[in-house]
Amino acid sequence: VQLQASGGGLEQAGGSLRLSCAASGRTSSIVVTGWFRQAPGQEREFVTAFRRRGGTTYYGDSVKGRFTISRDNPKNTVYLQMNNLKPEDTAVYYCAVGLRSDSGAYPITVRSYDYWGQGTQVTVSS
Repeated sequence: VQLQASGGGLEQAGGSLRLSCAASGRTSSIVVTGWFRQAPGQEREFVTAFRRRGGTTYYGDSVKGRFTISRDNPKNTVYLQMNNLKPEDTAVYYCAVGLRSDSGAYPITVRSYDYWGQGTQVTVSS
């Protein structure tokens, strides 16, 4: 599976951005799709995930109520709508997919994912 993330940029606090993650290849085998972010000097942090079975979504505590994950199945694309952005949202954002049967069991953990996109920078100014 190949993942292409896009949509990052510079935004002021309180603004919005939408990230896209286009998947190609074995997309029918995807069990879970997630977004993570990583700020300089910090570990990769879970943002949100969508588990195909049951259509369940998950959100990290720091983004609940502000970020929304959605998908466009015909386009094999997942979106991350980010509203009310804060300076602490500044990071490189990565989309990822898990294909293993147990990938959907722990969607908030990095090890559940098999393929990662290249990352897109989001910078929020105060």
